[in-house]
Amino acid sequence: MNTREITEELVALIEQNGVEIRREAMGGGGGGLCVINEKKIFFVDTECPIAELTAICSRAVNELLDIDSVYIRPQVRQVLEK
Repeated sequence: MNTREITEELVALIEQNGVEIRREAMGGGGGGLCVINEKKIFFVDTECPIAELTAICSRAVNELLDIDSVYIRPQVRQVLEK
């Protein structure tokens, strides 16, 4: 798996946990997880470098779920455990 595929897998995990995903150009800052009116939203900055976005997604996944209790592809799990 390449970095983009891993990032998309992480975004899918976030979405599967009831979080709305918004992809928007935000100047390369990366985006992240937030709560607006009690609704969880994850902003994906489409201008962010992929390595930084992967790290942001990893933090969100680790915050949202217990990664030991769900199946996650080995390549993606390695990223989460770093």
